[in-house]
Amino acid sequence: MDTVTLTTAAGLDVFAMLGTVLWHALRIGATLQVLPMIGGRSLPARVRLLTTIALAAAMSSMLPAPPAMAVDAPTVLTVLREFAVGIAIGLMLRLVFEAGMFAGELVSLGMGLSFATMADPLSGASSPVVSTWFYLSFGLLFFALDAHLTLIQLLFDSYHALPVGAPLADVNAFVAAVPAFFGTCLRAGLLIALPVMIALLSVNLAFGVLARAAAALNPIAIGFPVSLLVGLLLLTLLSQELLGPVQRLLDDGFAAARAVTG
Repeated sequence: MDTVTLTTAAGLDVFAMLGTVLWHALRIGATLQVLPMIGGRSLPARVRLLTTIALAAAMSSMLPAPPAMAVDAPTVLTVLREFAVGIAIGLMLRLVFEAGMFAGELVSLGMGLSFATMADPLSGASSPVVSTWFYLSFGLLFFALDAHLTLIQLLFDSYHALPVGAPLADVNAFVAAVPAFFGTCLRAGLLIALPVMIALLSVNLAFGVLARAAAALNPIAIGFPVSLLVGLLLLTLLSQELLGPVQRLLDDGFAAARAVTG
């Protein structure tokens, strides 16, 4: 007797169990695909696939049973809905990291480091060095605050709030969720960078006044090193106060992600 027949005779339907895992892997895989740090290009495709299957297999026995698979329109619509929900959840947390990248863009302009770029691990494009510093700082705080565990709990709760095959309660609210949270992240990134921007602006204005008072003073030769040193000092001070804003932003991100599934 082969293994499949033996397990079926013993009361275990291997294909049904595999179908359940695959149903739950759709939303989890879509979330991991767009997540920063632990998704997208940050991890190889095989690692993401194994992580998705492992999480889906661990959750499937404790979640509501999904509908039976079939080659028909309802199944296709359910698959698309699962992908949409997973991508929306992942985008909420990705926008949190984009707020840090935006803050780095603003700070780098005042420091004169906007031309100093390196490969961005989030998108694969080039970004200022200061933005990459903010991205890595947000990533360290993400794991230090156990946000990865909160993400797993969020995915688990999302299947109880919106089981596989269940329709969206409010399609308009679902579509508007990500753009609405984008404004929150934009405001948070600006507020994080604002103290450093104001301080660097004061330094640049001071050297502008000195250049007008003393024509022989070269503001580029003297002002740029001073702005760079002051910017590095301010970033050092900012790193000590970054925990609170990032934690509040992550809390807002998880709240917005929970609102996606109602």
